[in-house]
Amino acid sequence: MSKSVNDNLYETRNHLVKEITVLSYDQFNMRPGMNKWSIAQVCHHLVLVEKASTKAIAWGLKEIDSTQKERKKIHLILDRTKKIKAPKIVEPDVELFEVQQIIDLLSDSRKELMTFLSTVEDTSILKEKSVKHPAFGELPLDQWIEMIYLHEQRHIEQIKEIKLLLDARS
Repeated sequence: MSKSVNDNLYETRNHLVKEITVLSYDQFNMRPGMNKWSIAQVCHHLVLVEKASTKAIAWGLKEIDSTQKERKKIHLILDRTKKIKAPKIVEPDVELFEVQQIIDLLSDSRKELMTFLSTVEDTSILKEKSVKHPAFGELPLDQWIEMIYLHEQRHIEQIKEIKLLLDARS
């Protein structure tokens, strides 16, 4: 894994944690609308996506006849005017969360990802193998890794919007 990908994973996660540590329990769990997620749910979704991505990458590495797929314009995930429905498997719980509880879950999912990636001896294989991604179709495994921080950046922007909505209410 390249240093820039590693740096982006680290910097994006730090940015996310900074956005949420200042929130009260109520702010963290308040839903801005009927069919909208709370900040806690957005963060829980990020945990679930990171865990699912780790599993997808592991599965993709085990595939024998995986052919190299074209690189996708994954930065398009940052365009929040394009709504993407979360697959059921990464939909967040409706339960309420403590901020620290979510920070711990985020930390655990990141440790799992990094521990797994450290077992990949030849990382060039990540460019050669691919797995179907729910939003982009067949996606090279190295782009799955990049998607983790790009997806997180998308949701950091959503969290900022929710915070503004909550501020407007108070």
